[in-house]
Amino acid sequence: MAERRDQLCAAATLYDETMKFPRASGILLHPTSLPSRFGVGDFGPEAHRFVDFLADAGQAIWQVLPLVATGFGESPYQGLSSFAGNPLLISPEKLAERGLLSSGDVGNPPAFAEDRCEFERVIPYKYELLRRAAGNFRGEPDFDRFCHSQGWWLEDAARFLALKHANGGRRWTEWTALEADPAEISTQKFWQFEFFRQWGEIRGQASRRKVRILGDIPIYVAHDSADVWSNRDLFELDEKGNPLKVAGVPPDYFSATGQLWGNPIYRWDRMEETGFHWWIERFRATLDIVDLVRVDHFRGFEAYWEVPASEKTAVKGKWIKAPGAKLFQALRNALGELPIIAENLGVITDEVEELRHQFEFPGMTILQFAFGSDPKAHTFLPHNYPREVAAYTGTHDNDTIMGWWGSGAGDSTRTKAEVEREHEFAKAYVNGAGAEIHWAFIRAVMSSVADTAIVPMQDVLGLGNEARMNLPARASGNWRWRLRPGALTAAHRDQLKQYSMLFDR
Repeated sequence: MAERRDQLCAAATLYDETMKFPRASGILLHPTSLPSRFGVGDFGPEAHRFVDFLADAGQAIWQVLPLVATGFGESPYQGLSSFAGNPLLISPEKLAERGLLSSGDVGNPPAFAEDRCEFERVIPYKYELLRRAAGNFRGEPDFDRFCHSQGWWLEDAARFLALKHANGGRRWTEWTALEADPAEISTQKFWQFEFFRQWGEIRGQASRRKVRILGDIPIYVAHDSADVWSNRDLFELDEKGNPLKVAGVPPDYFSATGQLWGNPIYRWDRMEETGFHWWIERFRATLDIVDLVRVDHFRGFEAYWEVPASEKTAVKGKWIKAPGAKLFQALRNALGELPIIAENLGVITDEVEELRHQFEFPGMTILQFAFGSDPKAHTFLPHNYPREVAAYTGTHDNDTIMGWWGSGAGDSTRTKAEVEREHEFAKAYVNGAGAEIHWAFIRAVMSSVADTAIVPMQDVLGLGNEARMNLPARASGNWRWRLRPGALTAAHRDQLKQYSMLFDR
């Protein structure tokens, strides 16, 4: 057995040198979900312990959601900037190690809930700590070098965030104060410096332990963002800066009125005139802080659903052709081969798949989707997977496996009879049921031919729908789940490692 294991490891090493996506598995866990004494997961000791857990469990990928500064609802998909990191992820303990906070500052935080982010309490508390640290910072050569090298985005982002603070958090189209306090701009720059410094330490550890970071690029940006505020000519806006047209998806089997996301539509003609410079820099910045990237709503790069901003639903939209291959060729010319996983879920056309295949981007498949009545359900069954795919038990937008297994409570799209049929099919297919059904699902994706297998942490722990990260139809209460201290055990580590070794990951 040991000899066979050595042979597999040698083969995996060779494969890793020649492929963007060598056979591997990993865990989806956003850093805000890590344990922390400060109410929200951060880049402190628990993040470093998690990297060690992944490596010890034979996992080669840590998938995170966008790490950007968050706006509406604390959603990482509604960032205040595509380039600025989320200050809530800065570790107070790391700041104390650098003498920027005292032991008293970090020694006795309030009693926050361990299993969820209480953003209403956390945000004012943590930003007070971060401001205290900024006040104690006296500058250093590394900070000066950071501001110089990142100035191309940092100046706009810091000024935008400072002005947003000065205007009580209102949207930029409602600002009355139009001059930013230089001290506040400096504070915002310091927070970005600390964010990237602390994340750089984690990435360094991950690299040493041969764990790659899989990041995320949402196709759209929030209207209330430094991106739109500082690049208004690149978006469909009126003379006051309000969106003329917004993004969404059309009505389908799951929604009679579609989904109206509200993000402003790009002026693709103007972006093409610049050689797609903004997109190149966005991808470059993301790939500076992660190793791989999932591109959200990939189909929108081939054609997107455009809705007049005055509409209340997505019904009266229309499909508009996007630049597609022109954009990705420009990205490839500037950045080389792109380590992209294309999120190709939903109603996907032949043209979208042709674009994906042209650039050799693996798509995604979700095992939880395999047992329903959707005409494409069979494509989500592991025996139908191609190798060039990222296979998931579920994603941040799905219920957990145990939540899905627990009768589909709250799911108005399925009748009780449909739920029972799905469960019977799943039980027979994965050869599992009951309290251990999540491990049967994990084994199914890990044993498949898919080059990449990813499991949300909630499924490793076998948690129910109380641990769901996001419910897309829910306006508030998302992005809050947290991993309880000590919830990950040696048994979890050993089970994951066994699957990783058994299935050559």
